[in-house]
Amino acid sequence: MKEFNVNGSTLSLALFTDVSNSKELLNLIQEGKLEPEVALLNASLIPDVFPILAAAHKAVLDKSRESLKTRSLHSELVYNYSGSKHITESLKRCGISDNTTYILAARFSAAHGEMKNVEKLIKGTEIDLEELEARADHSQIKKHYKISIQELEISSVPDAITCRIAARDAL
Repeated sequence: MKEFNVNGSTLSLALFTDVSNSKELLNLIQEGKLEPEVALLNASLIPDVFPILAAAHKAVLDKSRESLKTRSLHSELVYNYSGSKHITESLKRCGISDNTTYILAARFSAAHGEMKNVEKLIKGTEIDLEELEARADHSQIKKHYKISIQELEISSVPDAITCRIAARDAL
């Protein structure tokens, strides 16, 4: 687990592999009973921490302006990461599904005990965030974000995602 400062708030991130209870976690999210509240993202679509931090910054900013488009700060993080303006599609694509085995858990302003509870909630193996790049599904990422070969000649995949996150509301 690592903690990052995001616009005056903290964001704790933990990466899990070999997760066996994603269906149960998804049901808890959909019922609004996930405790503690946490954003659970499909980590195979995340090549680096930086785009997550950009999405988190945008979520914190939206909350401070009272302009969240989703029900919570944590679902706003997943929505912002997707780069799409369609909430349901964003949550389905970038959030977890019944069979997701590779998950990034993100919690804003987490007390140490809360992240320990998140670790207990997810039945999988916690691994280092440095694993993101090597384990990312680059072909799925390029398809989802519509990243062209020409764009990658002058930029990186994480930079392309970050640009889409930043520019979504302007387009």
